[in-house]
Amino acid sequence: MCGIAGCIHPDIVSKDCGVSDQVESIGHRGPDSRGIYQDRGISIGQARLSIIDLETGDPPICSEDETFVSVLNGEIYNFKSLQVELKAAGHKLSTKCDTEVLAHLAEYNSPSRLANKLDGMFAFAVLDTRRREIMLGRDPVGKKPLYYYDSPSLFVFGSEIKAVLAHPGVPHELNDQVLLSYLTFGYVPSPDTFFKGIYAVPPGHTLVRGISGACSIEPFWTLSIQNQLQQGLGADAPDLRSNSGNFQASARNVRRLLEMAVEKRLVSDVPLGAFLSGGIDSSAIVAIMARLTNQPVNTFTIGFNDNEGFDERPYAETIAKRYKTNHTEFVVDPDASSHIEALVRHYDSPIGDSSALPTYLLSELTKSQVTVALCGDGGDELFGGYERFAAALAVDKFHQIPKPVLKVFSSALNRVLPASTGYGAKIGRLLEAADLAPHLAFLKWMSFVSSEWRGKLTLLPPTRGTEGYERLWNSYPPNQTLLQRLQRINIETYLLDDLLPKVDRMSMAHGLEVRSPFLDKALLGYAIALPDRHKVFGLNLKRVLKEAVQDLLPAELLARKKHGFGIPLHRWFREDLRGYVESNLCANDASVATYLDPDAIRSLLDAHMSGQELGHAIWTLLTLEIFLKQHGW
Repeated sequence: MCGIAGCIHPDIVSKDCGVSDQVESIGHRGPDSRGIYQDRGISIGQARLSIIDLETGDPPICSEDETFVSVLNGEIYNFKSLQVELKAAGHKLSTKCDTEVLAHLAEYNSPSRLANKLDGMFAFAVLDTRRREIMLGRDPVGKKPLYYYDSPSLFVFGSEIKAVLAHPGVPHELNDQVLLSYLTFGYVPSPDTFFKGIYAVPPGHTLVRGISGACSIEPFWTLSIQNQLQQGLGADAPDLRSNSGNFQASARNVRRLLEMAVEKRLVSDVPLGAFLSGGIDSSAIVAIMARLTNQPVNTFTIGFNDNEGFDERPYAETIAKRYKTNHTEFVVDPDASSHIEALVRHYDSPIGDSSALPTYLLSELTKSQVTVALCGDGGDELFGGYERFAAALAVDKFHQIPKPVLKVFSSALNRVLPASTGYGAKIGRLLEAADLAPHLAFLKWMSFVSSEWRGKLTLLPPTRGTEGYERLWNSYPPNQTLLQRLQRINIETYLLDDLLPKVDRMSMAHGLEVRSPFLDKALLGYAIALPDRHKVFGLNLKRVLKEAVQDLLPAELLARKKHGFGIPLHRWFREDLRGYVESNLCANDASVATYLDPDAIRSLLDAHMSGQELGHAIWTLLTLEIFLKQHGW
């Protein structure tokens, strides 16, 4: 894994330009070794978590004549085939690690061509000492983070925002223009951040910055590029360039691609395990791991002592017993709230997604036994596993129904399924969005703070902050189906800016590397291109994935309704954590009161205590308050 950092500061040519402090600030990402390379006002560095080549892989790593110097965060799974290519071209390699291939590939590849050769999760930097420039690259879906600050006299980059802020030349200023976006999404949509002048390198892009100040950003991969899917898969891979539409053939291809994705992620010179939630995705990963390895798989689960359906330990235990894993469980209770400030500090932002807390604790537990863990993230994105996919497709159908008929239908449903029931509440949310375009209904269901409460909390219109979301949606080709566009916007917003940063920061806080087989580049491209009915048919979600792994998992698990990785927030905030929340959000010196209406915050808390389920909105405000206080704003 690791953390990388660097800067271009032409006025300082005799020191490391401040990169030492940058690397120090992200030492938790790489506790095993650190290295810095400096060349006349340009410096790059890395804090290393040793996974492959424990003896000779310490950074930075240079080409033979030190023209190119490379650092890497993540893993390049096809590095061995790239080593063969380089040796055939006459290169002499001095290590057995993946970082070195970057320095040699840079000798005869453009940045985009170099990045496109890589199969893995990565954020890299290569220093070209001849041209005196730095080239950065980030993997296609953004599994690994990369941020930068650019001004005429200074360029700074780092794996985390704190590594950028650690440079003394970078201003520490709040970007309050993103506040409404945060309340809507629970995160700040890329490339913006909560800090003025600091941006995320877009996924699937390279950035080149020279000593003269010229900076360019170019794409090297998008989900619409299908002709790359067959590259590097080997002779035994399914042919992804044609799709007959046959459901069984699609399921066989998905199974083979998933097996290949898992297998390449088992390469490690340190102990390895897996997160196991008891859901289809993580269970399938563990089942395939068990078939590919000779030793019992180390599996890790987190749960709760509650009766609200958040505890998935019994389902995980079923899979652990079936595959005879070395299984470890951990139980979370409200006292875990003591970790919330640590979560925000590691995240470098407020966190709308409360599952960051169990992810943080699960990572701590897992790192006590292994250094690498596989997870099931991405299965819902690839195969339509969220109920909101089916609901948005239903909204699209509602638009074809005359409004008077729809009104009668809605009234009848409300009588049969009152809102107080589970299904009634879901139907109510569905019908509330019936007048919206499907992608706006999709956004409504994903919002952490509803548009009603956003309007009360701020003086800005509740639709502000969604402009980038609309632009992204309108950029998709009209020949893509509605489901494909919904999948893409979910991957390019929620996955990119919520799920992936959450897992990266919470795992790397403990020096744990987490790998996601479902987000393999080939599997991702193939799944998006599958016919809609193979993924979602009515309320039947992830059809082709279930078929692909049906021999691996018990029937009751395959039939089990999806359950998110959450915590009992609503109860915690009414009972155990009520005092903690009020002492933060309702205090006279609350930082959040500078930007949001204190009376509206009090009303929101009262509404929750009176029975409304506003726990996610409260968490969103609570972590915002903690974030603002940590930075003195």
